[in-house]
Amino acid sequence: MAANIQAVRGMHDVLPDQTPLWQYAERIIREVLSSYGYSEIRLPIVEKTELFKRSIGEVTDIVEKEMYTFDDRNGDSLTLRPEGTAGCLRACLEHGLLHHQTHRLWYYGPMYRHERPQKGRYRQFIQLGVETYGMSGPDIDAELILLMHRLWQKLGIRDKVSLQLNSLGTIAERMVYREVLVFYFQQHKESLDEDSLRRLNTNPLRILDSKNPEMKDVIANAPELIAYLGADSLAHFKAITTTLEDLGVTYQINTRLVRGLDYYSKTVFEWVTDELGSQGTVCAGGRYDGLIEQLGGKPNHAVGFAMGMERLLALLELRDDLPITKPVDAYMIRVGEKAEREGLRFAETIRNEFPTLKLQLSADGGSFKNQFKKADKVGAEFAIILGDDEVDRGEVGIKSLRNELAQQTMPQSQAISFLQQQLQINR
Repeated sequence: MAANIQAVRGMHDVLPDQTPLWQYAERIIREVLSSYGYSEIRLPIVEKTELFKRSIGEVTDIVEKEMYTFDDRNGDSLTLRPEGTAGCLRACLEHGLLHHQTHRLWYYGPMYRHERPQKGRYRQFIQLGVETYGMSGPDIDAELILLMHRLWQKLGIRDKVSLQLNSLGTIAERMVYREVLVFYFQQHKESLDEDSLRRLNTNPLRILDSKNPEMKDVIANAPELIAYLGADSLAHFKAITTTLEDLGVTYQINTRLVRGLDYYSKTVFEWVTDELGSQGTVCAGGRYDGLIEQLGGKPNHAVGFAMGMERLLALLELRDDLPITKPVDAYMIRVGEKAEREGLRFAETIRNEFPTLKLQLSADGGSFKNQFKKADKVGAEFAIILGDDEVDRGEVGIKSLRNELAQQTMPQSQAISFLQQQLQINR
């Protein structure tokens, strides 16, 4: 007997009892994005490898170690997307969406990275991305933060996340700071771990983002970027924090919050949590004006964020009052030849007149007792009961499976309005 084939390590299934939570989160996300006037863009899962080498950088861990890259039959190097920003910007440049235009866009779907799987971190993971183009002022940076603030509120988990902010200034300001930072860390080489020593000459700002507890003190005493920002960068950042304060959105300034690539500028932010162990970042964003030119476009402005859905779902699972609807409202039980034929017809009549009712039909026969067990197992609130005798009388039985209401028999014409009334009361 052949062995069962299992899923690829780090690529997990979402089973039927888990999908209602996903659907709930997705519905709220769509509602919030729509309320801010954002439009959905749908992007390929596979892109040319060069896109990610140019956007993420050839010497990054993602490109060097984590991407799923292969040559297709034409010999072209293709990659399963490890993130969505580059693909979204590629699409906008390819289709001329950035020429004297502004856009607010979002996308949703799987991303791929070959890294060690752990809770909240998978090799195939689902990500929400939000990108905006053509707007240089601080209002759009603030809007993205406010959008996420509203989303946390609607999902009932605002108390489980906190907002961290920083400004990276301009490339010129960071170059000055970089020299100061490298000089400081060179004086404390004995305190740096292997990764930090490697980054010292290639990407020293990333040392500030190290999670190594043994480096906590040396990082805490490092010079701060904010001391090297110019008036424009400081004013941009101040406008954002003032807006958040005016609207009652709490935040923390984290001067160690950085990005490792030069195309980032000014605003960076993260929504973090201490509820999920080491996987503390739930949503990360910032301004990346420089990436547009890096991918061949004319100078322009861009700011966005990405959120991992698996971590969001892990936070939602901590709630004990999730408003998840059951997959089945009513289950139709049919026993007898006439009942089986009439049940099919009546089920379609119900769906026509009560389109929001989630009705499941018994499809493999069995006794009344066995079919009631199935109705209970799928979580139905009501059983709709048809036997040959009920068909002859033009009637149907209705039994509540979740409370003490007595079973009732009524004409089929009344059953639909009865279910509508009862389900409205229960909801």
